[in-house]
Amino acid sequence: MDRAAAYWMQDGALRRGTPERYFEPILEKGHVIALVGGGGKSSLQRYLARCCARRSLKTAVTTTTKIYRPAHFCRTMEACRVCWAAGEYAVCGKPYGENKLSAPEDALFSALLAEADAVVIEADGAHGLPCKAPAAHEPVILPQADIVIAVLGLDALGEPVETVCHRPRQVCALLSCDMRHRLTCEDAATLLLSQQGARKDAGSRTFYTVLNKCDDAQRLAQGMEILQILRRDGFERAVLTTGMHL
Repeated sequence: MDRAAAYWMQDGALRRGTPERYFEPILEKGHVIALVGGGGKSSLQRYLARCCARRSLKTAVTTTTKIYRPAHFCRTMEACRVCWAAGEYAVCGKPYGENKLSAPEDALFSALLAEADAVVIEADGAHGLPCKAPAAHEPVILPQADIVIAVLGLDALGEPVETVCHRPRQVCALLSCDMRHRLTCEDAATLLLSQQGARKDAGSRTFYTVLNKCDDAQRLAQGMEILQILRRDGFERAVLTTGMHL
């Protein structure tokens, strides 16, 4: 059973519910969702896929980079259809190394985009760290993607860039700081909204931010401060989540 919870601002008040309730507008047929950032992309990917599958959508989980390989994954459309017939989402890719999947073969990727009702794609990596700034070759967002969701783990706050950030040199360049700088709420907002940060290559796609690991009162307060900063800068599509990493 999902234990995730979400907090967001609506009509000037703090709302609490589930991430599924918050993301209701995108949990419908026809969306291709790209996930970027760090601190919970894989958990969010699986959560959104479960939500879509419960709605009887033919749902595919895949990557344009690398994801961890589950015990069962699909290398053909026939295998995907078996998952969908059983009411499950299909994880698609080809084996990479000992425990990962890379992007599916081009033919399978094209077939997925044509046949699946919903596709949720990890579009960059973070090596398990809670935040990042993209390198020149990142993210890898397909032209078919109409939604981009950027994730940042609140456990990065107060910690040094060199410890909690993937691509720390890019983070330092973006924030004009050194490796020992401890991340603030303002920094988090900058990383999320900058065209050199999580918003890189999002273009005109619908863009959301997820502040994950809001697991105690301190992180809730920090998350709320970041929401206020984002709202100050004219950005509304932001949500705090907890339980996504369980």
